Amino acid sequence: MLSLRAVNQYYGDRHTLWNVDLDLPPGVCTGVVGLPGMGKTTLVNCIAGLLPIASGTMVWHDAGASPCEWLPGAEIGFVPQERRIFSQLTVEENLHIARMAKESVGGSVSSEIFEFFPELYPLRQQRASGLNDDQQYHLALANALVTRPRLLILDEPSRGASPLFSIRLAQLLLRFNRELGLTVLLAEQHLSLIRRVAERFCLLYRGRNVAQGRVSELDDPLIAHWMGPTAPVR
Repeated sequence: MLSLRAVNQYYGDRHTLWNVDLDLPPGVCTGVVGLPGMGKTTLVNCIAGLLPIASGTMVWHDAGASPCEWLPGAEIGFVPQERRIFSQLTVEENLHIARMAKESVGGSVSSEIFEFFPELYPLRQQRASGLNDDQQYHLALANALVTRPRLLILDEPSRGASPLFSIRLAQLLLRFNRELGLTVLLAEQHLSLIRRVAERFCLLYRGRNVAQGRVSELDDPLIAHWMGPTAPVR
């Protein structure tokens, strides 16, 4: 669906991504793993169009069609770490704005969104500031889904979250794969969530993609080598 080849990125003079290659197959959840500061957020921000890349390519691949150039934000739903909901607007107003931002049209929000987030339906006239942390994250996720993106990107969704939230989020992501055929890119340092939902992984170490493959290959020796206290200095 989306292919990255030799992607490099800089913050000023600091080289943050080094020749990253990554393939996101359609309908598959891929986990970007690594310790804090290893480039996960930088990578997903580049894919979401929030950061420019210095070199390399990002290309969409459609079944039965020729590859086409990636466009920033095109058909992508993104939930960053800070969520970015409108706290003084209601749940329903948040969803309308999210839809209009992508489609430039009005109209009602599909009831299908509330089938995935039933706890938001009775709260749809409540301000987002009055929601608890889990409900606010679900609203941010609903905002990302309201225009039916082809690719959903989540940046550190379990950061500071309870184990119960992570379990419920895993169930939701599996439903998105199964019922919507959604491609998911999950940047996450907690391997328990990656192992629950992802089929493939990309392991970043100091901005380099040092390993990738099926999640079953993300074994203890690999994790200890790149994420343990004796990880190599490069």
